[in-house]
Amino acid sequence: MLSGFKKFLMRGNVVELAIAVVIGAAFTAIVNSFVKDILTPLIAAIGGQPDFSGLTLRIGAGEIRYGLFLNALIAFLMVAAVIYFLVVRPYEKISARFAAREEATHRECPECLSEIPSAAVRCAQCTASVTPVR
Repeated sequence: MLSGFKKFLMRGNVVELAIAVVIGAAFTAIVNSFVKDILTPLIAAIGGQPDFSGLTLRIGAGEIRYGLFLNALIAFLMVAAVIYFLVVRPYEKISARFAAREEATHRECPECLSEIPSAAVRCAQCTASVTPVR
């Protein structure tokens, strides 16, 4: 029974998922600190008010605290912007750079449409003569 559990835990996807959760939690702390400690004070310096939690609307005996919603919305937008501009965009640029370097090593035969090496002068499947791509 324990050997099956050990095999389950040592599977690659379980270990990778555990690592991803730990790294994700650490990265979340970094992004939240960046937003809370750097961006929010900058917005406060520009806009004059860093915290909207005091904004409320009274309706009868009830109280709608829309300021808390505004705080959460602004924090979400700032976190999304940080993720997009500091993670997604650089990752896309790096991925595009590496993808451009990869050259096609195979192509289709014009006669039988099988996959042949780019430098081939004859198709291995149908023996048709093809022009090599260099």
